[in-house]
Amino acid sequence: MAELIPLPDPALRRARRIDPLWRHLVGEHLRRRRHERGETLADVAERAGVSVQYLSEIERGLKEPSSEILSAVVGALDASLLELTSGIAEDLRATAAAPAPARSAGPAAYALAA
Repeated sequence: MAELIPLPDPALRRARRIDPLWRHLVGEHLRRRRHERGETLADVAERAGVSVQYLSEIERGLKEPSSEILSAVVGALDASLLELTSGIAEDLRATAAAPAPARSAGPAAYALAA
């Protein structure tokens, strides 16, 4: 007979802070910087020496680039690794300081309680 494993209490999951993945933070920051410059994926990818597809995957947090690729992309955006990491740190500080949004009990919450 199979053992039943109880689901974690939803209140505990909400109380526990989950840090975002580094690749998501990097991708969001790179995309924001590219948009601020008014450039396309093709513009930046060509200067960085990577494919448009790969740069898109980096920006969407699907790929975790090597330090060499990351340096090339950041350089193609006329930035440095220091600017990238400090910008991400500032984003994280702002997110941590902001009050958590109120969460409503959606249909999934009722399904777990049933």
